[in-house]
Amino acid sequence: MAELAQLFSDLGRELLSERGLDGTLGLITARSVKLLPAAQHAAVSRGRRGRFETVASTSELPPRVDQIQYDLGSGPCVDAALQKCVYRTGELAGDQRWPEFGRRAAAEHGIHSMLSVRLFLEDDDLVAALNLYSALPDAFDPSDESVAVLLATHASSATASARLHEQVFHLERALQSNRGIGVAMGVLMNQYKVTQSQAFDLLRMASQHGHRKLADVALDVTETGVLELPPLPSRAGARSQG
Repeated sequence: MAELAQLFSDLGRELLSERGLDGTLGLITARSVKLLPAAQHAAVSRGRRGRFETVASTSELPPRVDQIQYDLGSGPCVDAALQKCVYRTGELAGDQRWPEFGRRAAAEHGIHSMLSVRLFLEDDDLVAALNLYSALPDAFDPSDESVAVLLATHASSATASARLHEQVFHLERALQSNRGIGVAMGVLMNQYKVTQSQAFDLLRMASQHGHRKLADVALDVTETGVLELPPLPSRAGARSQG
């Protein structure tokens, strides 16, 4: 028990240092096989509107096993994510809850036991589950289930923190970009004696003509004071065309 508590304590410190969502999920799956010796593989299933994908897998095997569930629309990881439950199997090949999946997982990939726990994410449309796999029948017991629930709790909290960090990062970048555009508009308003709306239109025209991001065009203007605009047709050319 003391060793398990230490492992969870170490996991908590590692999760605090991990900022990205993908990195957080990868860390959770990697530590799952360490915290649960019965688990030979671990992965996270993530889905929206009935379409699932396997992310942060510890090996190439879980995505292959999970794809059977995704194709059938049912299985431990899919049902755990959708029904907010914990699913633990005995001999998967004989589990009557998922007869076809269990038979194929055992026969095609040698997986005879699974333990799946719902991950609660702060997204109404996104569902997920932490999944553990073993080649042994009846590999997981009630104590493993308890540890898996604790892991899922840690994972849910960590992913919420990671998503918040990413949102703040993107917001900061957007604010910096908007400030740069505002500065560039001020430069153009002063240089060409145009209105705010007209200055923005000039930036937009240069962005479209040069196939460049608006923020990049604005940065050039703030650094050089020059805006490269597309050439306008000459009046002579316009008269000859008429």
